[in-house]
Order: sequence, then C-alpha cells, then structure tokens
Amino acid sequence: MSGIIDAHQHVWDLGRAEYAWLGPDSGPLFRDFAMADVLPELEAAGVTGTVLVQSADNDDDTDHMFEVARENPIVAGIVGYVPLDQPDRAAVRLAQLQREPLFCGIRALIHDRADAHYLQRGEVDATLGLLEDAGIPFDVVGVLPEHLRAVLTISERHPRLKMVLDHLNKPPIGASDREPWASLIRDVAANPLVYGKVSGLYSAVGQPGDWTVDTIRPVFEHALDVFGAERLMYGGDWPVSLIAGGYTRVWRGIEDLLSGLLDDDRQAILAGTARTYYQLDTTKGNA
Repeated sequence: MSGIIDAHQHVWDLGRAEYAWLGPDSGPLFRDFAMADVLPELEAAGVTGTVLVQSADNDDDTDHMFEVARENPIVAGIVGYVPLDQPDRAAVRLAQLQREPLFCGIRALIHDRADAHYLQRGEVDATLGLLEDAGIPFDVVGVLPEHLRAVLTISERHPRLKMVLDHLNKPPIGASDREPWASLIRDVAANPLVYGKVSGLYSAVGQPGDWTVDTIRPVFEHALDVFGAERLMYGGDWPVSLIAGGYTRVWRGIEDLLSGLLDDDRQAILAGTARTYYQLDTTKGNA
C-alpha cells in the first residue's frame, strides 16, 4: 500500500460560499478551514490522498473544493453537490461536474432537512436515477433510522446505484442499546453496492468528544461483520473532528481499532476500498 486514503475531509471558506448550518454557535467550526491547516496531521498519519466532501448545498462550495484541489495534489477525489429535488437542474450540473477529472460522487445535506423522508420524494428519486445511470456514487449523510430505511427503498428502486453511509449513519455510541441502528445497518448491508465510512464516530451520549476506543469498538465490529473490510473505508472527518478531539486523536483511535485486523483487511479500510469505490485515479498526486 502506497499510503492511506482519507475518504472524508472538508474545507470551507465562509466568504466563498454560504454554509447555512454554520454560525457563531458552531464554536470552533465557525471559521475558514484550508488544506494547509491539516496537512501536517495528514502527513504524520501517513495519509497520501484525501477525498474532499461537500459541506454546503450550493455550487459555490463544490467549486471551492475544485479550486483547493488544483493547489493541493494530495486531493484524490471530490464529492460535490447537485440539487436532488430538481432533476432537470441536477442533470445540467452533473454534466458540468463530469468534465472534472477529480469528480467522484454526489452528496447533499439530507440530515439537515426537516423531512426525514426527503430521499423518498419523487423528484429526488428521479435524480438518484440519473446518478445510477451515470455510475456516480451517492454519499448518504444520514443520522436517523428513517434515513437507513430510505436506503433500503433506494436499493430496490435503483439496484445499480452505489451508496456509502457517511459516519455509518451516526450509531448510538455510548448508549446501552444499539437498536434499531444495528438491525437496520445489517439490512442495508445486504445490498452489495452499499458501503460504510468509518468516520465521524463520536459519542451520542454527553459531548461528542466523550468517545473512547472501547465505546466505538462494538459499533465498528458490527459494521465489519455486516459489510466486511472490502466495503468499509476510513474517513478523518476534519475539521468537524475538532469537536471530538481533533484529527490526530480521531486517527489514533481508528488506528487502535484496526490494529488487530489482518493486514489485507486493514489495508482495504485505510485505502483500498476508497480507491475502488470512488474509482480514484492513483496516478494523480501521491494517492
């Protein structure tokens, strides 16, 4: 393995795009974040390629990521945004994005929508069909059981659509009861085209930074059991990880979790799965 792929990283510039979810109450996250801010920690962890993931439901944020990538060869892929509930506009934007060599997927902030069944709307379903036909993967940033149930429905309607669950759909880390998350994740994983990101695994009880390797371990082991290493990928979730101890603390926790795995499984989670899922061009940069 030539290096580690961080399959879930953000950058944002408050003057470049509108981030509706960010405000003064966002604490340490309410400022600009550039690649230069995290490069030393990426290097220390052995990361040689990252996937930048959209942080706002607008074109400006996606365009900003491409600008950042042009100046940072460590960027191996970009997951951008299209308006899922506007299939005609989404089709036009997809055609533009597909001309970008680093474009590798689509995401929208569905977890911020008041409608927990947003993914099951007819117009959204039409856009998911566009992604399916074009072979473009879809990042599902779900946080509720309803989001996992939606993935089950999407799997039936769009059997060729590749999906990845960002942050494993926010499992109840630190809670005594892992249902219905555990059962739904098992059901979702029955679709071989659904993957999971070992990212953003912060405490659901108390403060986000209250997680420990021991509280994450049962969740990770369940995900490993239902997906297999070949459908799991590592993501550092920076800079959101600052609310949970920062990049290095999160990386060391993941490293500890993976330490007991067979080498092939560890390499899959740390690089191989991301490369194949996102079809990353490993001839660019150091990825």
